[in-house]
Amino acid sequence: MYVGRDMTTLSMIGKEEWKDSELAYFHHSLQQIMPYLNSEGQTIHRQIMNEIQNRGGLHRREGDYTHGTEIVYD
Repeated sequence: MYVGRDMTTLSMIGKEEWKDSELAYFHHSLQQIMPYLNSEGQTIHRQIMNEIQNRGGLHRREGDYTHGTEIVYD
């Protein structure tokens, strides 16, 4: 379950101020419903993808026995 700021709150700030977990969660969510999004939703998803690319991707630098190398947004 996602615990964080909702889209209403996040839409009032720039994507560069979003946390990695927020970008990952909303990217995954919007990716799942992409065929049903209107042009505004597709634009938001594209902005999220651009911010992820600007940050060099969403990869953890290292993993250990408590967590893997993938960002978990739950």
